[in-house]
This record gives sequence, structure tokens and C-alpha cells, in this order.
Amino acid sequence: MRIGLAADNGNWHKNRLLAALRALGVEPVLFSLADVAVVTSAAEPLRVPGFSDALPDGVLLRTIAGGTFEATTMRLGVLHALVASGVTVWNHPVAIERSVDKAATSLLVARAGLPTPETWVFSRREAAADCITREARPGRPLVLKPLFGSQGEGLMLVERPEDLPDEAAVSRVYYLQRYVPRADGLWRDYRVFVCEGRAVAGMIREGDGWITNVHRGGRPLAWAMPARAAELAEAAAAAVGVDYTGIDLVEDGNGGYLVLEVNSMPAWSGLQQVCETDIATAVCRGFLAAVRGAHRPARVVA
Repeated sequence: MRIGLAADNGNWHKNRLLAALRALGVEPVLFSLADVAVVTSAAEPLRVPGFSDALPDGVLLRTIAGGTFEATTMRLGVLHALVASGVTVWNHPVAIERSVDKAATSLLVARAGLPTPETWVFSRREAAADCITREARPGRPLVLKPLFGSQGEGLMLVERPEDLPDEAAVSRVYYLQRYVPRADGLWRDYRVFVCEGRAVAGMIREGDGWITNVHRGGRPLAWAMPARAAELAEAAAAAVGVDYTGIDLVEDGNGGYLVLEVNSMPAWSGLQQVCETDIATAVCRGFLAAVRGAHRPARVVA
């Protein structure tokens, strides 16, 4: 198999995936989506570094190179073009577009009938302020999240309309979600890693503040994942259509869980510290199975 690994940063994750692919008998080509070109005069208009004579059979996507909105749009277009050419891409670009947009994720999760905190999305500050007036009060805030944010960056609690930033500061999108505190006062939530539709590992994330992301100082703790949490995470992954993902859950206070987020390019260094499953191997094994399944030889009819 001709396999590409698209990874621009995060050496720990990149090296784990490289090692897992090699252990499974595949020597991948490491490249950046930023280096892919379109040359319409060529026999194959899509030029992927390391694949001069033909496109790869599969591309495992770890990161999309950062850049402007235009650059990101082009890179997603490259992924769509690869899929249209028969290349297996994990995660699929449609799943990436759905999950990187928190509003789209919340819509899909809600339409699937899965439990999730109440969420409101507005383009106008006046509409967001009216929502805060109705739904928030001191001690009962809403969470304001960047639409395209990750790793806990840019989160803030909002209790009063005047606390809202102006439209330019939030790229003219106010994504507001009900804050769900724990009765015991702990700052704790849960991450479930789902691959090929199955919850393969999970952890508790505990912090000294309300933002529990490991990237922001949260502590990963071992977790005997209940079946109901695994099933909810699997259903959320299916609703968004991701091949592998990190699902963030919070307890609902009644013995169940709520879906907070679905991540299409999840980090797992913290999770790997507290679980026995080799996450990189699980991802690579599932990805290679998908590539093989998409490229089965034609049956010979006697």
C-alpha cells in the first residue's frame, strides 16, 4: 500500500503514528498538506509530495497546516479531491468540516437525539446579549467558546450581557453553551477515544479550574469507563461521521452524561498515560483496514 501521513506539528503524535504504521508493515510518506499543489496541465492534476507517479492509496490525517481561511479552504479542497479520486482519507474531510465547526457538531448531535447541554449560536452581539439576559445570572453562567477553537483556548464564562466581547473579537459568531457544574464542586469531565465506531479508551480529566484540558494543565486520571458513557460517545461519533475522534463528556447530575464536543484531530498523549490501549496502533490498524477494504481486488467469476 502507498500510504501518506499528513502531519505538520506535534512530534510525539507524529512519531507514534509513524512507529505504529511501520510495525504494521507499512512505510508511510510523511508530508504536509501545505505542500500539495494543483497543476491542471499534468496527467494527474493533484501533486502530493512523495507520490510522483500516482496518488496514494490512503492518507492518514493528523493535522491540517495552519494558515489563512483561504489556505485552510484549499487544503480541505485537496482532501475532497483525494476522496473523489478514490483515496481513503481518515478523517474524511466532511467529518473534519462538521467537527471543527462547533455549531455544526451541536446541530448534528442534537438532531441525533443525544443528550448535550443547551447551546445557542448567534452572529449578532444583540442576540447573544438577549440570550445571556434570559439564560444566565450570577452563579449560573453560560460558556462562550470560539467556533473553531481547540484545547481549551479562548473559553470564557459569561454571566451578564455586558461581559460579552464585541463581534470582531469572536469572529462574528457567538457560540454559547450551558455550563454544567458538578454537585461535588470538582472540576472534572471525561474524554472517550472512539475508533472505527468503538470506544477504545477513556480517561477522567481533572483540573484546578473549570477548564480541564490536559493542554491547559488538566490532570489525566484512569477511568473504568461505564458502558453508558462508551455507548454515548460511539453514538456521537456516528452522528458526526468521524473515523477516529475524542469525545468530551460531562456528567448530567442524574447518573448519565452529556456530549460536550467531538474532536476530529484529537490529541491523546494524556490519555495514553492512563490507559493500556495503544491509541496510535488502534488508529493505524483501523485506517489500514479501511484502505484495504476500499481497494479489494475484483472477483474472478469462473
